[in-house]
Amino acid sequence: MNLHLNTAALRAEAAVEPDAPASGPVKRETQIIAIYGKGGIGKSFTLANLSYMMARQGKKVLLIGCDPKSDTTSLLFGGRACPTIIETSTRKKLAGEAVAIGDVCFKRGGVFAMELGGPEVGRGCGGRGIIHGFELLEKLGFHDWGFDYVLLDFLGDVVCGGFGLPIARDMCQKVIVVGSNDLQSLYVANNVCSAVEYFRKLGGNVGVGGLVINKDDGTGEAQAFAEAVGIPVLAAIPADEDIRRKSANYEIVAEPDGRWGPLFAALAENVALAAPHRPTPLSQDGLLGLFTGSAVGRDVVLEPATMADMCGVEPAAKPSLEVIYDAG
Repeated sequence: MNLHLNTAALRAEAAVEPDAPASGPVKRETQIIAIYGKGGIGKSFTLANLSYMMARQGKKVLLIGCDPKSDTTSLLFGGRACPTIIETSTRKKLAGEAVAIGDVCFKRGGVFAMELGGPEVGRGCGGRGIIHGFELLEKLGFHDWGFDYVLLDFLGDVVCGGFGLPIARDMCQKVIVVGSNDLQSLYVANNVCSAVEYFRKLGGNVGVGGLVINKDDGTGEAQAFAEAVGIPVLAAIPADEDIRRKSANYEIVAEPDGRWGPLFAALAENVALAAPHRPTPLSQDGLLGLFTGSAVGRDVVLEPATMADMCGVEPAAKPSLEVIYDAG
C-alpha cells in the first residue's frame, strides 16, 4: 500500500508543468575578482583605494575581506574594525537569532564592505572559516545581489583548500595578484599562478587578469616576472612617502581630483577590462633568475650532511636486523 502511494505521489509530481522561462530584464552581470598576494604586500591598501575609485566612477562595488586578520576594510573605515561574519554568526546563533545583512555589511563612499573573519588563534582552521563564511553569504542571498564588481581579498601565503576556493570552484572570473620587487612576494604570486594552471588542467575556467606592482622601487623584478609568466601589469604603485604616510594614517589616496587619482582610475579601468590569462608558472630556478646572485644567494652550494655531523662522532656500523627469506 505504501509503495502504491509513493508511486502515485511521484507520478503526480512529475505531471506538474515547470515554471515558464523568465522573461523579465536581465540582471546586471557581476564581475567577481579574487585578489591574492603575500601578507603585508599592500592588498588591503590597493583594494580599499581601488574599490573607492570604482564607486566614484559610478560602479556598485562589494569588497569582501577573506583574510583571517580581518583588516581588508580597516583603511576604508578609517582604521575601525568591521564586525566579521564568523563572529557575528556565532554570537547570533548562541542568542537564537538570524544574521541580517545590516549586521555584517557596511558602507562608505559608495563601497559596500564586509569581513569573513577567522577562528581565534589555535582554535580552528582559517581555510575552513572561509568556507563557512561563504556558506553564510549564500544564505544571505549572495547570488542575487546586484553588484557590478565583487572584490575578494585572499591571503596568498597559504595554499590550503579554503583560500583556494575561488580558483578551485570557479567562484570568480579572474584573479589579480599584488606583488612587489622582492623574492617572497613574487614567490607567492608564482604559487597563485601555479594554482590557476593546475585547476585549468582539471577543467577550470579562472585565469589571471594581471599583476599590480605595489611599493614599486623601479628595480624591475616584478615587471620581469609578469612578462615571464605571461600576464600584464595592471598598475605600478610607486614606493612614495606620501602614499606610505597616508596609508599608515588610514587615509584614502584614490580621490579622483587628488594626486593619485589618475593612477587608481587607470587601475580601475585595467582591472575591469583585464582578460583572464592562462599563466606559465616559473620553476624555483626560473624565479631566482629574476634576481641578482647577490640578492638571493644563488652562488651557495648545498652540502649534504653526514651521520657524523648529526651524531658528533662517526657512527659504528651496526648489523642489520632485516630478515631475508630464502626464495626456495
